Amino acid sequence: MKKKLISAFILLSMMIPNTAIIAIAQEPYHGYIEETDVNRRQQEDKIFTKEKAKLEATKDIELTVSQVLNGATSLEGDEFFAEVSTDVLAGSGVLLPKGTVAHGRIKDIIDPKRMGRNGYIELSFDYLITPDGREIPIEGDMSSKLNPAKTTAKVIGESVTSTAVGGVTGAMAAIELAGIEGAIVSHGYTVIGGAAIGGIIALGMCLFRKGQDVLISPGDVIKVKIKSSDDIQIMTHESVRQKEIAYEGLDVKITNVLLEKDPFDNLNTITVDLIINNNSKTDFSSFDIEMINDLHNSYHPSIFMDYKNSLAMKTIKRGENVSGVLSFSVDNPNREHWLVFYDRRNHKPLAKISIDNAKKDLHITDWKKRKKHKRILC
Repeated sequence: MKKKLISAFILLSMMIPNTAIIAIAQEPYHGYIEETDVNRRQQEDKIFTKEKAKLEATKDIELTVSQVLNGATSLEGDEFFAEVSTDVLAGSGVLLPKGTVAHGRIKDIIDPKRMGRNGYIELSFDYLITPDGREIPIEGDMSSKLNPAKTTAKVIGESVTSTAVGGVTGAMAAIELAGIEGAIVSHGYTVIGGAAIGGIIALGMCLFRKGQDVLISPGDVIKVKIKSSDDIQIMTHESVRQKEIAYEGLDVKITNVLLEKDPFDNLNTITVDLIINNNSKTDFSSFDIEMINDLHNSYHPSIFMDYKNSLAMKTIKRGENVSGVLSFSVDNPNREHWLVFYDRRNHKPLAKISIDNAKKDLHITDWKKRKKHKRILC
């Protein structure tokens, strides 16, 4: 009997505290959920407008490919990823922000054919993932095949060129075999005959020459028509701006952004026009300034760009106000980039200015087509 009473007492003592704890915790728990819901709604109001829209397949969306797609090595069904290169606008905000990831698969690969016709590749897209984590089902297709008229013109153009070269070669051979005297005596028929034979040989070589496999490399921009069946929430312009770091006393203003060719004719150099008021407690040399991208790759100012007011190899001293140009040769200009000022002692970033934010503020939508303007020191 005593054992039963002791067991009952122990069981009761274990249940009472747990019951009390549950009763006490229930009320604050409900209050916490309500508070979180309010915060979430406030946060969503900052990120999204109250508008929604569908992706309509009426205009091309630029995507940057993140991996190699090679007609010779890739297989049908292989998946790949690409990123939206520029913000897709709609309503009063941004429908798809830059950096949205597109998932796709290789739909078909056509091998190169005779007559110099290149191979081509067909891609299909099935969903997008936005930077804030939303997954959006889509339909989209892209083909690297040239328009039939352009393809024919390309082959004919190459054939004509090859025939002309072959004709010259045949004519020279005829002159070497028959000599100038033979050409004169035959009233030039030996030369004409040699040119015709050379042209036929060259044309035959062109007709039987195979084209090239298609190759899409990382960083290449493709244009795709994409449509969505579901409505997509439109984001505010402020929510898609890149984060920056300000340094007290250092005022850096970007007045222009250009995409230019480097001395080796590669279109990979980002050039920024700057007005810098350095009222901070730090001197900055060009070794303390870098451009970094979203993959944490860093690039130093280029000393090969020919600008009289280049800030490369110069020091921006405390209390100094300067204006000039800095150029950076980068791996992929379509990625997100920041201009960063470092503390030379520990390489800690003191200021970080977004190139993408500057482009938006300057209303630069197609920086590849912007012409150089005459740069004047302020």
